[in-house]
Formats: sequence, C-alpha cells, structure tokens
Amino acid sequence: MAQDPKKKNNFYKVVLTGGPCGGKTTGQARLSTFFENLGWKVFRCPEAAMIYLSGGVKFSDLNKDQAHHFQENIIKTMIRIENTYHDLAKTLNQDILLICDRGVMDGTAYVKREEWEKMKNDNGWNDIELRDNRYNQIIHMVSASKGAEAFYTIAGHKTRGEGIEIARELDEITADAWVGHPYYDVIDNSTGFETKLTRMIAAVCNRMGIDAEDRLAPNSKKRKFLVSRIKDGADLPFLQEFQVVHDYLVTPSRKMQARLRRRGQGDHWTYTHTIRRPEINKQSVELRMPITSKDYEILLAQKDECHDTIYKKRQCFLWQNEYFHMDIYKEPCPTRCKGLILLETYTAKADRLKLPDFLKIEREVTEDAFYSMYSLSLKDEFRHNRNHLNSINSVTSDDD
Repeated sequence: MAQDPKKKNNFYKVVLTGGPCGGKTTGQARLSTFFENLGWKVFRCPEAAMIYLSGGVKFSDLNKDQAHHFQENIIKTMIRIENTYHDLAKTLNQDILLICDRGVMDGTAYVKREEWEKMKNDNGWNDIELRDNRYNQIIHMVSASKGAEAFYTIAGHKTRGEGIEIARELDEITADAWVGHPYYDVIDNSTGFETKLTRMIAAVCNRMGIDAEDRLAPNSKKRKFLVSRIKDGADLPFLQEFQVVHDYLVTPSRKMQARLRRRGQGDHWTYTHTIRRPEINKQSVELRMPITSKDYEILLAQKDECHDTIYKKRQCFLWQNEYFHMDIYKEPCPTRCKGLILLETYTAKADRLKLPDFLKIEREVTEDAFYSMYSLSLKDEFRHNRNHLNSINSVTSDDD
C-alpha cells in the first residue's frame, strides 16, 4: 500500500543486549517478523565486535594498548554502521524499526573506567549522547545463566566459550553499562522462553504506544512506591544519577496534556516533548518525541502557569533483575513535594516483585492520583478548580 507523502514516518531504534544465551538472536528474528507484519520496514544492525572476532581476532592475543585501540575501533565501527542505517532510513517513505544487536555502551563493559574516560576525551564523546540520545529503548535479555541454568549452553556458537559463572558476570556488567537510559526494560527468566520473547515484544510495543492486545498478552505495568528514606549504612547498587526538570504546557483542552522534560548529567542533556491525548475507547494515547535544545526553548515559552516547574534528582539502578528509577524531589518545589521520594519500575511480577532492601518503602501509590506529576505540580490556587480536578482524576502515572 502506498504511503501518504504528508505523513511523518516513524524511526525507532532499539538495542537488544544482555549476557550470553539470553535469547538476543531469536528475539531479533521474532521482533523483526512482528513489525514486518505490521507493515514496518525492519533493519537489523549486526554486532560490530562479532565482525572482527569471527574474522580471527582474539582479545587474548592483544596487549593492553592493542586491546584499548581495538575496543575503540569496535565502537567507531558500530557508530558508522548505525549511521549508515540512519541515512538510509531518511530516504525511505516508510515506518522503520532498527534493531541493534548490542549498542555503543556494551563496549564500555569490557574496558576499565579510566580507559573509557580516555576514549571519550580522545573522540569528543559523552555518555548522554552515546547512551540516552542515540537509542529510543534498551532491552536487556537476561542470560539463561541467571534463573534458567538448565538451558544455558555454548553449543553451536563459534565465538562463545563462557562458562556459567563468567556468563553471569558478563550479564551483570552489560546490564550496568546501560543503567541511566530513560527507557530501559529488563526481560528476565521468570517465565518460559516463548513467554520471555512475547514479553520482550510487548515491552517494545508498550514504549512505542502500539496497541498489540490482539497479538500479544503482555501483563507488565508501571508501579510506583512512596519511599520514606534510604536506610543508613545500606550497601547501594551501581547507579547513574541525573538532574530532571519537568514543565507542563498550555493545551487547547484540559483533557489533553503536553509536557517537557529536560534530563542530564553535567552539561549534557536530552529533551523530550510528550503529548497525552484524551481517552479513546477507555485508553489514553501518549506520543513521546525526542527534541532538540532549540525546540525545547521554543516550546518552553508555552509553559502552563497553572503548574510549577518540577525539579528532581533521578537515580537509576538495577536490583534483582528489575530496572528502577528513584526520584528525589528538589527545591524549589511545591510544599507537597518537599522531602518526597518516589520509586518506579515497570514489571510483570505483580506480587513476586522484590523491592530494594536498602529503602524504607511506605506503600504502593501506583493508583493514587495525588502522586501523579500532574497533581504534584499543580499550583494550590488551581487545585479546587473542577476542570483541573477532573484532569487529576484521569491521570495516575504520567511521569517519564
């Protein structure tokens, strides 16, 4: 069917990563088939390291300097290959999904921190651009060595020789490499393999806002918890910390929402514009778009003065194969946000979800409209307005 030349086509870039024997290869094939059946053009970007390793290169043959430059060149190769797909996508009048077999940050898992800092300085790279701005979503397929040991195998893989303990270690370091990405989903081995693949596809569809209920049966949902404190002397996991700024924009109707987010580390930022449309068939439609800093400044002029700007410190971390982010609200902020700490995750585990033991959790507030960002940011003088109350009651999980 011919494409509408006036329609803005989608380009979505997802990374499939994880330790050995996690289902990445099969997952790529299933994800490709699913989206091709929806009419999308699917490109599959190969794992750059495998190009060289399958060609005879062995890390064990390299000295320290050779290994450093080799890893640097792998990352450069990955960037060049991905950019080639980007350029091709711009010429096609079609919705395009690019599935990356690992991404740039996977390479950082195999070098020491000081080596990675040197690579960044030498090449003018930064983590925000390479991790957050470069990819729309990260899917970590947990290795079978963690929770499905009976299915872990290296048979049939010419470049795979990891024992189960090494596989677990590789799974953990690749998972940590992506901590901090705003849209990071961990697909563990709590279900059978076929269901694991379905959960992975459902996670992509959910992030993209694609209704796949007739094709998939995902049961994952966002859950939110009120935290009273971080326990003294607790052993904290590896985490990435960001500064986050949220603003709501004026919209034609109170049934529609528009918001801006600025998220960054140091001097490097990502910018997002989200539009939440009125409910259709009892479902809210949300469109989330990455934008430039210039677009951000232009849109910010449309700030809704009924809402305060919200400032947060966001800490992202992995715990028990779940990806969490914890928002610590900062001054200046409304009185109701002073000292507020909210923990969020996206999970299918329901009653089996294990919450971080270094946090004092008061209660779950997933369905409590008071803790939606829309409600928290609304200025006191507007909280008694009927239209605003209706907006609050219709939104319970609008954070991003």
